[in-house]
Amino acid sequence: MKFGINTLLWTAAFGEEHFPLLDRIKAAGFDGVEIARFSFDGFPIAKVRRALADSGLECTVCTALSGNQTLLTPPGEAAREATLKFLREAIDASGELGAPVLAGPFCSAVGYLPGRRRTQEEWNYCAEGLLSLAPALDAARVNLAVEPLNRFETFFLNTAADAVKLCEVAPHPRIGVLFDTFHFNIEEKSIPASVATAGKHILHFHASENDRGTPGTGHVPWAETFHALRVLGYDDWVVIESFGSGIPEIAAATSIWRDLAATPDDIAFEGVKFLKTL
Repeated sequence: MKFGINTLLWTAAFGEEHFPLLDRIKAAGFDGVEIARFSFDGFPIAKVRRALADSGLECTVCTALSGNQTLLTPPGEAAREATLKFLREAIDASGELGAPVLAGPFCSAVGYLPGRRRTQEEWNYCAEGLLSLAPALDAARVNLAVEPLNRFETFFLNTAADAVKLCEVAPHPRIGVLFDTFHFNIEEKSIPASVATAGKHILHFHASENDRGTPGTGHVPWAETFHALRVLGYDDWVVIESFGSGIPEIAAATSIWRDLAATPDDIAFEGVKFLKTL
C-alpha cells in the first residue's frame, strides 16, 4: 500500500504557496499527496509536478461537484455539459501530473438534497455521463474513483451496494469506487463487510475517522477494515482525508465547526503513524 494525505487539511486550492508542505509530508512518512482543487484554471501543473519530484512524492487528485454541477440531467442541458467539461479538465490535469487516480463525488453537487429519492432517469443519465468520460480517462491513463457520500451530503449515492450497481451500468475498467470510511461509518452496518461488497470495484481508499479527526482516535474498526482490504487483495493508495476548520469553502460544505485536533498537522502526521501499524 501507498499512504497519502489529502491537501484539504490545509487548503482548498493547492498551489505554489503550499510547496513548503511537501518536504514535511515526505518526512512524516507519506508516499504521496492527494491534491485538492475545485478549479483547474491557472493551476501550475508543470511546477507542481516538479515540486513533487523534488520532494520524492507521488500524487493523486481529488475534486468535487458544487453549485449546479450535475450528471443527473439529460444530455444537452447547460449544467450537465459544463460539468462534463469540468471533469474532462480535471482528468487532463491529473494525467499531466502523472496522477493515476482522480477521486471524488461526481454524480451531483455536494449538498444537493431535493427531499426525495433519486429517479431511474437520473440514474441512467449519471451512468451515461460517466461512460462519456471513458475516452478522456483512457487518453490520460487516469482512473475515476466515484465516491458515495452519506445521506446528509447527497441523496443520490450512499452505499457500497449502490456504488457497485453504478459501476455495472457504467462498465469501464477505469471507472470504479472511492471507498471512504467516514461515509460508510454512517451508511453501512459494517465497514469491513462493505469492503467485501464493493470488492474489485474499489479503485481508491480514504481513511477517515468517524469524526473526521485523527485515524485511530475514534470508533472506526481499523484492524478489521484493513484485514478486509488484505483479503480483497487491495494494494494501492490509502489516503487520509480530513478538513481544516479554517477553510471556509470546506468547513461549510462538510459541517466542520470545531477543531478536530490540536493542529491540522496532528491529524496527518499522527494518523499515518497509526495506519502504518495496521
